[in-house]
Amino acid sequence: METLKITNYELRITKFSLLRYFATSLFALLRHFVPRNDNSFCELEEVVVIASVAKQRYFAFRFSLFAFSLILLFSPGLHSQNYTAQHEAFGKSYEFESKGNYSEAISVLKTVYQEDSYEINLRLGWVTYLAGQFTESSAYYQNAMKLKPYAIEAKFGFVYPASALGNWDQVITQYNEILTIDPQNTLANYRMGSIYYGRKDYAKAEKYLEKVVNLYPFDYDSLVLYAWTNLRLGRMREAQVLFNKVLLNRPKDVSALEGLALIK
Repeated sequence: METLKITNYELRITKFSLLRYFATSLFALLRHFVPRNDNSFCELEEVVVIASVAKQRYFAFRFSLFAFSLILLFSPGLHSQNYTAQHEAFGKSYEFESKGNYSEAISVLKTVYQEDSYEINLRLGWVTYLAGQFTESSAYYQNAMKLKPYAIEAKFGFVYPASALGNWDQVITQYNEILTIDPQNTLANYRMGSIYYGRKDYAKAEKYLEKVVNLYPFDYDSLVLYAWTNLRLGRMREAQVLFNKVLLNRPKDVSALEGLALIK
C-alpha cells in the first residue's frame, strides 16, 4: 500500500487556498453589515486581492487579514450603525420612562447592551432603580463606576439603590469618594450632614453643613439643618441667628419658629 506524500509546496498551496476561501467568505458576510460607500472596507478588500498574488503570498495574505481586523474594528460605517441603534433605544427608553413603563424602558436598552458602555450601564442603573430592581440597579451603577472611576454622576446614581436597600455604609463610602474628587461638592456635603444628623452625630454633621452654608449662605435646606445642628450642639446664639436667616428665606417657616421657641 502506497503512502500518500505531500510536498511542502503542496502544503503551502493548501493552506493558502483555505485562507483565501475563509477571507472570501468573511468579506461576503461582512458586506451585509458595512455600507457600500465605506471606503476603508473597499480599500482593504483590494489589499487582500493584491496580497494574494504577491511573491510572498502566504505571509502577505496573513498580514492583510490582520490589517483587515484593525480597519474593521475602527470602521466608521459599523460604528455609525451601532450608534444609530443606541440612539433609537435611548430615545424609546425616555418615552417609556415618561409614561411610567419602566419594564419596557429596560427591555429596549438591553437590546443594545454593551458591558463596556458607560452610558448604557448608567441609564440601566437609573431605570432599574425606578422599576424597584435595586440589586440590578446597583450592579449597573457599579459597572459604570468601574468604567469611569472619576465620574461623580455614577456614584450619585449608586446611592439611590444602595439607600433603598439600607446599605448606608456603602452610601457613605460613595459620598466620601465624591468628596475626595470634589471636596466642595454641595450635594454630597449636604447629604453627609443629613446622614450624621440623623445618627445624632452632630459634630460630624456640622463639619459638612458648614461647607454648604459657606458656599450657599441663603439656601433654605442647608440653613435650617445647620441651625438645628447648632442647637443640638448647644450653640444657642449661632442657632438663633441661623433660624432668623431661615425666616428671611421663608417667613413663618414652621421649623425655624419651632427652633426659636426652644431657644427662648
